[in-house]
Amino acid sequence: MARPTNKTDLIEASNTAYQKIVDLIASLPEEARTADFDFDTSKLKEAHWKRDRNVRDVLAHLYEWQKLLIDWIDSNQAGKPKEYLPEGYNWRNYGEMNQEFWKNDQSIPLEEMEELLAQSHKKTMALIDSYTNDELFQKNVFPWTGNNALGTYFIANTSSHYEWALKKLRKYKRSIK
Repeated sequence: MARPTNKTDLIEASNTAYQKIVDLIASLPEEARTADFDFDTSKLKEAHWKRDRNVRDVLAHLYEWQKLLIDWIDSNQAGKPKEYLPEGYNWRNYGEMNQEFWKNDQSIPLEEMEELLAQSHKKTMALIDSYTNDELFQKNVFPWTGNNALGTYFIANTSSHYEWALKKLRKYKRSIK
């Protein structure tokens, strides 16, 4: 699906991709939902192929980034300036933050993580809905978004991130014998 360029497309792309994730997980055999991935990652260079080892890990990654987004927007909208990435992290070392997210969520069962992601998806979609198309897709509307439009952050944490998850989950589903 093409990158959304307006509010309507963002909502549609996000909800469609999220539902595909839900449906794909539901289509997995029961034991595969909680099993570790067993496909070959030796030729895959991105860190996430080794970090995320099962369905829960993929959902946890999505959830943690949406939580980060929601907290960032809520704080800045309340007049409490906050950077997007937590203190100590930047775009050069955010992989370490992803690893911390992974470590912190290891004790959460899949069913609970599915519910957490459903809740964060719903909150994120409500946030998107609360902004006008111009507020989402024009630059320099909010000083705390820097040189990016607010919609860029929403795309990164919904439709684009969901497509990333789907790629990984589809690869897992194809590997199941």
